[in-house]
Amino acid sequence: MNKIRLGITHGDINGISYEIIIKTLSDARLLDLCTPIIYGSPKVAAYHKKAINNNNFTPNHINEAAQANPNRVNIINVVDENIRVELGKSSEEAGESSFLALEAAVNDLKSNEIDALLTAPINKHNIQREGFKFLGHTEYLAERFQIENYLMLMISDDIRVGVVTGHLPISEVASHITKEAILKKIHVLNKTLKQDFRIRKPRIAVLGLNPHIGDEGLLGKEEQEVITPALEEAREKGIMALGPYPADGFFGNHQFHNFDAILAMYHDQGLAPFKTLAKDGGVNFTAGLPIIRTSPDHGTAYEIAGDGKASEEAFRKALYLAIDLHKNRSEEDALKLAAEKDGLKDTNQ
Repeated sequence: MNKIRLGITHGDINGISYEIIIKTLSDARLLDLCTPIIYGSPKVAAYHKKAINNNNFTPNHINEAAQANPNRVNIINVVDENIRVELGKSSEEAGESSFLALEAAVNDLKSNEIDALLTAPINKHNIQREGFKFLGHTEYLAERFQIENYLMLMISDDIRVGVVTGHLPISEVASHITKEAILKKIHVLNKTLKQDFRIRKPRIAVLGLNPHIGDEGLLGKEEQEVITPALEEAREKGIMALGPYPADGFFGNHQFHNFDAILAMYHDQGLAPFKTLAKDGGVNFTAGLPIIRTSPDHGTAYEIAGDGKASEEAFRKALYLAIDLHKNRSEEDALKLAAEKDGLKDTNQ
């Protein structure tokens, strides 16, 4: 397998981002699978390396992705040399450095200098500025790649969960649950399961919005008037979208084992059970984009920054997933190209 050039953004410098990056990339065996290119700061990396007493991390300093050594962990400085680390604190400086790393990596992604993106955790408040007025990485990337229909997909060894409405106040959720919105997410989910995960006939479970899926209208009519019609239309188009299922019984009875993915109606409905099941190994993948982007499913964890206690499991799995998804897409593209050539050959005969 050809190694991919994996761009890694350093996230919030005052949290655990560098710790999980350093712990993961200290395993030299990963260099057989990818060429890591960190968008960050050699100075900050050295600070965190010393804080957690790690002597196995020796990155190669480069000025641009094209200079990356395929047999080393590479790091590009994208911030002011005088940047200051304040462990466990949210700061304007940390927010700016998060944004600069993300902006540089996405620019290189758009110009094919790197093949995939792995983002370390950011603070969604301190990163807000001109150029980043978004709720998170997902929305920023959708804007940069001009994609309207995308999906936050949480992935672990046992379960994949997407949501119709993401970062919304609970008071606004019901008004955003429309037939059109559900169908859009189902189409993205079905496509990514086929294209990125190579599942030929995906089975998708769709959850209801209300307790007991509305109890035949007693507790709400969204299931009858919105969700069920959306599922019927999806099935008419050949998508195996089943439900709606009551969320409590669905997860409580482990029905998720019978499906390739679950579409929840809102953030906590899907992510609370997901994180309980995934424990430290959950990964966030932005489905629907023309590029591969993964991330660990946790935040900055300021409270343990610099203590050496952070688990790198989710970050490592996010790295492996980015590699696997890129491989799957490359194989899919190769098959399509071969089919097109065969079609042209048949036409010319």
